[in-house]
Amino acid sequence: MEKRNFYIGCFISFMKLLVPSLVFLFILRGFILIPVQVDGNSMEKTLSQGDMIVMEKFSAIKRFDVVVFKLPTGAIYIKRVIGMPGEAVRYEDDQLYINEKPIEEAFLEKNIKKDHELAPYTTNFDLSNLVTEDVLPQDSYFVLGDNRRMSKDSRSFGAVESKYILGKAQFVYYPIPHMKFIPR
Repeated sequence: MEKRNFYIGCFISFMKLLVPSLVFLFILRGFILIPVQVDGNSMEKTLSQGDMIVMEKFSAIKRFDVVVFKLPTGAIYIKRVIGMPGEAVRYEDDQLYINEKPIEEAFLEKNIKKDHELAPYTTNFDLSNLVTEDVLPQDSYFVLGDNRRMSKDSRSFGAVESKYILGKAQFVYYPIPHMKFIPR
């Protein structure tokens, strides 16, 4: 009888640990750190086709963050924030200009180094040519893929309103050789 009570006590102690742990993991996975699979090669060198990333939706969006968003069409994309609300964005001769000031994009160094073509890596454009406004509207972001020649991004579908942004990509957790924090 004592042996039976010992096992019942162990089982109850185990359940007291297991149930809260499972609830915590469910909340963590479902609402705080959300897994997302990368589909496509528009973020190549930073993210690859099939990578599994962790996305969170609580921190503020900053320039060069990688965000996950869902357009009104239902399509889900993962891109890098280039332009913030109220900013003028343009590219000229592979140089990013925000409000007419040149901005360095260190995260593109690997991509540009491996590129052997003579054409610009990022085609020249001015925000006013793409969205018919001189500056981004409030609550809107200009996003581009890191693989600029192969990316469907704000150059084709326009600025992304903040209400469509699902969260920020923080970490690649699978496959193991790709495991890393996503650089800004």
